[in-house]
Amino acid sequence: MTTPDTVRPAPRAFWADARFLLGIALIIASVAGVWLVVASARQTAPVFAAARTIVPGQTVTADDLRVVDVALGSAGETYVSPASLQPGVIATRTILEGELVPQAAVDDADAATTTTIVIRTSGDVSASVVAGSVVEVWAAPAEDGGTFGEPRILVPSATVVSVTRDDAVVSGTDVSLEIVIPRADVAESLAALADGANMSVVPVAGEAQ
Repeated sequence: MTTPDTVRPAPRAFWADARFLLGIALIIASVAGVWLVVASARQTAPVFAAARTIVPGQTVTADDLRVVDVALGSAGETYVSPASLQPGVIATRTILEGELVPQAAVDDADAATTTTIVIRTSGDVSASVVAGSVVEVWAAPAEDGGTFGEPRILVPSATVVSVTRDDAVVSGTDVSLEIVIPRADVAESLAALADGANMSVVPVAGEAQ
């Protein structure tokens, strides 16, 4: 039985409870973590995107690019930016309009393994063949009597730079194509053109147009 002289200990303040303090610390840490994630997601950096389709071997200049601000985090260093673009670089692969320009898609001009030539086809070409298209170049050798031999693949993979159609030609549509080809195929291609071979192009199945 409690007597009037018995002294009860004062109740411990709730804020002194270690579990309460730990809970507050966890809440603060959680809020800070969320804030850091949101702040990081909002941080953008300027990089280049292709303003038009750029083909292999083409010199890449500021006129071919536009600056976009994107949130790439650490991956930003893998793309060409206004600070990293070197003068005189060339494209090593097709860069489609609107695509961010990877560092791996450009290189020094001395590393070029391709060049451009212009061919004139014997007829119209598929409407799907546009700048950036990958095509096969076929050639049928000229023979005596104005005939042509069996066509064969002259260049198995060429990239189209431009397509020019002249519908005013009396014999039908006259099509000229500027194409990028490997340097190893230049000599044979020029020889076929000089010999009057009948030239045609065929889109490569499965390649992005």
